[in-house]
Parts: sequence; structure tokens; C-alpha cells
Amino acid sequence: MSAQPFANIRIVLVNTSHPGNIGGAARAMKNMGLLRLYLVAPQEYPSDKAVWRSAGATDVLDNAVVVETLDEAIAGCSLVVGTSARERRIPWPLLDPRQCGESVWAEAASHEVALVFGREDRGLTNEELHKCNYHVHIPANPDYSSLNLATAVQVISYEIRMAYLLAAEGKTLPQHQWDMPPVEAQAMESYYEHLEQTLAELDFLDRDNPKQTMTRLRRLYNRIRMDQMELNILRGVLTAVQNYVHYSGKVMTKFGLKPGLDSMRDLTKEVKPRDKSAE
Repeated sequence: MSAQPFANIRIVLVNTSHPGNIGGAARAMKNMGLLRLYLVAPQEYPSDKAVWRSAGATDVLDNAVVVETLDEAIAGCSLVVGTSARERRIPWPLLDPRQCGESVWAEAASHEVALVFGREDRGLTNEELHKCNYHVHIPANPDYSSLNLATAVQVISYEIRMAYLLAAEGKTLPQHQWDMPPVEAQAMESYYEHLEQTLAELDFLDRDNPKQTMTRLRRLYNRIRMDQMELNILRGVLTAVQNYVHYSGKVMTKFGLKPGLDSMRDLTKEVKPRDKSAE
């Protein structure tokens, strides 16, 4: 089996504060055959400390891509997995490291995949985790569960390596072929913006007090993993809804009525149903 899927896997480190951890992560990656490192707004990089800790994995550091935002780091990826060390208020689809390695290796055969690791002291923010299809949790000793960043990268990279070796021995099922490619991360972000705008226009969502509506909708769609055709259909539905609201408002204005759903509801209440008993 070809090791080409390794080229589609990127390790993303967000806002790393200690350059030595960047070097340690690069070493862990190269040990397991991963070479694509993305750094989101590192606090200190380039750094001699990173080179020293990489123990010879300088090619990974030399080719690292440094960006300012997570959106840039995951652009073009159809599967994004974020590391999470604690329970969240709204639970997300969760993988253990073995499941993560198997999923990443299987999907990397056909498209780009990103594994996102957070800050040393507080991990990923909720907003960053909401951009992920799945979360992966390393089940460490609950009495001492704090993992060094490079160690966490090593664990996940190892499981990807094991998935590769298992596939190379021909012990996995043939990969299922879908009829359309999966949606990339930036396309999903555009969809969420479109969805939020439409729900606000319908007065379904209060942008000043959205509560957890968009978070739960993100979880729903991230869990489903839409393909490009499915996303195009849903974008078309949202556009049709917006057009309906817009032109309905113009008609109401023409007849001296205030545009909006409240006026439409009031108008509906004024229309009395026909009394069929009188016929």
C-alpha cells in the first residue's frame, strides 16, 4: 500500500507558547511519518529551542506553515478533528485515539485532513472546537491527566501509523466510495454564516441573545458530514427562504403593512376561517 495519504494529513498547533513544544511535536510527527506542520499564531517562532527539541526533524520545521487563524490552517480540509481534554457543556461526537487514527488514515486517501491541538495551558476554545467534525480525547490517568503537547501529538501520530500498518497488511475493509466529495471546512463556515443570517431574518434567532442555537446546529451538521451536493442544496433552500421573506416584505409594504413575520402572523389571525356549516 502507498503511504501517499500521509501527504494529506496536517498537524495544526494553535497559539503554542513554548517553542520547545513545537520542536517536540515535529520530532513526534517525523517518528511516525507525518511531515506537514501548521502553526497558528505561535508566540515564539522561529526559535533555536524548537530546532534543538526537534532532534533532527528540522525538515518538518523548515516546511512548517505559519498562519494567523485556525480557518487558514484548516482551509481545504474535509475532515477536522480537534483535541479536547475535558467535558463540554454541549457534547460533540467523540473519538478515542485509535478510532481517530483509523478515521484519519481512511479519509486521507481521498482528501485533506487536519488534527488540531490547542494551547498548552487551556487547549482549544469552544469556538475553535466548533469548527471540528469530531473531538478526540486521550484517556489519560484521571489522577494525573495533563499531557505535554508534544506527547499528545505523539499519541495521535502513533495511532495513525498503526492504522497505516494495518491497512498495509490488507486487514481492513475496502474503502467505501461516495458519489460526491465531502465539504471542505471553509465551505461549511460560509454555510453557517448563511444559516445564521437566514434564521435572524426569520426572527427565529436573536443575534443579541442566540443562546446555544448555532452551536447545536453546528454539532448537527458536523456530525452528518455533508457532501458538496448536499451543501449546495441546503444553500439553495436558504436563498429561496431569504427571497421569499424579501419579496413578501415588498408586497406588504405596497399594501401599507409593516414588513416582517409579526405582521404576517397578525394578518393571518384577522382572516377568519370559513364556516362550512352555513353552506
